[in-house]
Amino acid sequence: MEVIELFKHFINSKSETPDDGGLLDFIENYLEGFTAIRIDREEVKNLFIYKKFSEGEHLCFAGHVDVVPAGEGWNSDPYSALEKDGYIYGRGTQDMKSGLAAFVQAVKDTQTFNGTLSLLLTSDEEGPAKNGTVKVLEYLKEYHLMPDSCVVAEPTCEDDFGDAIKVGRRGSINGYLTIKGKQGHAAYPEKAINPVHQIASILPNIAGFNLDNGDEVFSPSKFVITDIRAGMQVTNVSPGKLEMMFNVRNSTKSNQESITAFINKHFAEVDFELRLDQSAYPFVTDSNTKVVRKIDAAIEKVTGIKPKHSTAGGTSDARFIAPCGVEVIEFGVRNDTIHAPNERTTVKEVESLHKVFSTLIESF
Repeated sequence: MEVIELFKHFINSKSETPDDGGLLDFIENYLEGFTAIRIDREEVKNLFIYKKFSEGEHLCFAGHVDVVPAGEGWNSDPYSALEKDGYIYGRGTQDMKSGLAAFVQAVKDTQTFNGTLSLLLTSDEEGPAKNGTVKVLEYLKEYHLMPDSCVVAEPTCEDDFGDAIKVGRRGSINGYLTIKGKQGHAAYPEKAINPVHQIASILPNIAGFNLDNGDEVFSPSKFVITDIRAGMQVTNVSPGKLEMMFNVRNSTKSNQESITAFINKHFAEVDFELRLDQSAYPFVTDSNTKVVRKIDAAIEKVTGIKPKHSTAGGTSDARFIAPCGVEVIEFGVRNDTIHAPNERTTVKEVESLHKVFSTLIESF
C-alpha cells in the first residue's frame, strides 16, 4: 500500500477506546518479517512489534490506534475516510491515525537499519491509560527490550507542518477541595457558616494564579479552577459544604508539596479537606540528544522549516516512556481539529510525515 491508502484503511476501522477495530492484527500481518508480541490486558489491546536488522541502537515509534467517540455535527461519516479539496476527513485523522500510518509505512519500507526498529501500539491512550502503554513498558523492562529512543506520532504542529516538536510535557495535578461550613436558613445567615461566602474573597487570589515563573522549556504552572458546586438548588437554604476541583499543569518548579502549601496559605481561616492526584509528571528530553537532533534535521530536510521545541499542550503516553530512561520526543501533523466534528488533515501533511519518518530512519 501507499501511505494514503493505508491511512484511509485505518480511518475506516472504527476503533473507539478500548476497541482497536482489528488494526493491531492488521499491522501485525502487514509488517511481515517482524516479531510480534501481544500484551493484551482485559479489554485493552496492545502490540509490540520489532525487527533487529543488525547490532546497534533501538529506535521505537509509539502511538495509539484508539480514538474518542465521533459525537455529533459531522458532515460525512466519521468512519469512512472522505478525501475532498486536498483534505481527508474522519475521526482520528489528526489524533493520531495520520502518525500511525506514516510510521507503519516508513518502517515497512525500511530495508536496512543500523540496529532495531520497533512499534509500541495500544488501544488505551484516549481512555484510562491503565492497561495500555504502561503494561507494554513493564513487559519490555522485564525482557530487556526497552528502546533507546522513541518517537510518539501525536499531532504537534501549530500553524504549518514541521513548525513544532514536543521535547517534553508538563505534569498534571488534579485537586479536590472540600470546604465545610454549617447549613442553615437563608433568612438567618448569622446562624450558618456559608462556604460560598467564605471562598468569595479567596477566589481572586487563586484563580488563574501562576504558581511559578516557568523557565526556558516550561510555561508557568497555572492554578486552573475547573468546577465549584454547593447547595441543594434551592433559594432558602445556605449550603453546609462546598466542593471545588482544580488542575495544575505543572512545570518542574511546582509539585504537590508546593500546591499544598499554596492551599494552606489561602484557606487558613476555613475548615477544609484537600486531596491531590498526580496523573502525569513533567519531563523534558535534552535538545542535544540524538533523537532530537535527527528529527530536527529530517523535518528541515523535508519541509525547509526548523521546528521549535515545545512542552505545551496536554499529556500523551510519552509521560510513561520518559521515566523508563528512554529519550522520547513527539512529532506529527497539525493539531487544530482533534476530538472535534469534521476532524481532518491534509494529504500533503501525511505524505510529508511519512517522508520525515523515513528520513529519520535512514539517518539514525
